[in-house]
Amino acid sequence: MTEAPPTSAGQALLETTEQRDLRAAVAALGARYGRAYFQRVTAEGKHTDELWGEAGKLGYLGVNLPERYGGGGRGVTELAIVLEELGAAGCPLLMLVVSPAICGTVISRFGTDEQRARWLPGLADGSRKMAFGITEPDAGSNSHRITTTARRDGTDWLLTGRKVFISGVDIADATLIVGRTEDSRTGRLKPCLFIVDRDTPGFERRPIPMELQAPEKQFELVLDDVRLPADALVGEEDAGLLQLFAGLNPERIMTAAFALGMGRYALGQAVDYARTRTVWKQPIGAHQAVAHPLAQAHIELELAGLMTRKAAQLYDAGDDVGAGEAANMAKYAAAEAGLKAVDQAVHTLGGNGLTTEYGLAALLNAARVARIAPVSREMILNYVSHSSLGLPKSY
Repeated sequence: MTEAPPTSAGQALLETTEQRDLRAAVAALGARYGRAYFQRVTAEGKHTDELWGEAGKLGYLGVNLPERYGGGGRGVTELAIVLEELGAAGCPLLMLVVSPAICGTVISRFGTDEQRARWLPGLADGSRKMAFGITEPDAGSNSHRITTTARRDGTDWLLTGRKVFISGVDIADATLIVGRTEDSRTGRLKPCLFIVDRDTPGFERRPIPMELQAPEKQFELVLDDVRLPADALVGEEDAGLLQLFAGLNPERIMTAAFALGMGRYALGQAVDYARTRTVWKQPIGAHQAVAHPLAQAHIELELAGLMTRKAAQLYDAGDDVGAGEAANMAKYAAAEAGLKAVDQAVHTLGGNGLTTEYGLAALLNAARVARIAPVSREMILNYVSHSSLGLPKSY
């Protein structure tokens, strides 16, 4: 497999020795599997179980989780490195975004001792997975319009609603569901999080046919008066948006890492091809019409990588407000840069860019996902214009 270009010429100034060593080790693991492995399991309708299992044994899946529960005791910064490097090797693990980054983080920060003991060791070593359910048919990811509601019935909760485009529910032991409960003081609905085991009565999943080629499948969830014990609630009932965004900010950072890895893989393939593909007695990379767009793609990936590292470091430092702004910017920048890198790579290879051998054409759909999910580029622009620039809302 072609090695992707280094992420930064001045990387030693931006990452610790430990982080650079982690990056190199994960890159080596990714190289042992590579794009061919990813394409094979996808074509066979299987999952990346071998890679997931080995990454778990090596401690990469839970690098952000507390040491007392079997994790690495580090942060989202390190977990983003893991996902980026696997992506740069052509074999990204989408469930890294969901299981340890969102669910693991929320449970680590807000879960009870019992919830942490039950879930975190398995999330850390990869023996257990958890999906995340927020998106709804009529609300998208707008937490203010979520209609999945939870009401008390004695000491239990009854959860009712629908979710769509929920990744990996079929391979997850449970799903962390975003619902809303009524505030007894104001009567307003506020977001709350519930752990729903996969075999809970009334909890149904239906696959959504997708054009996207990926091992992880997408599902619609139907919750029909799903009865949950009191301890299914994660965190305080009054925590509201605080604990929700404790998971959504890492999700944006990890999506940025996903896009960066994808872009680096595509760019690496294109650069190698441009060096070796000879027309009129010289490599096509000697022509500026080929070289300059690749150079521009590299620059934009580098810039997005810097913002991603900033967002991760702010989050790990406990600056939730600063991390919120930076995570949105990082996700926006990385999605744009990743899509541009993939598109330019396919264009550089011409007809070969559409072949299975080079594995780039399938990335055209995948690269657009980072623009759409978990929040669209337009909603990020709304966020920046309102929250960062102080401009008025139109809605």
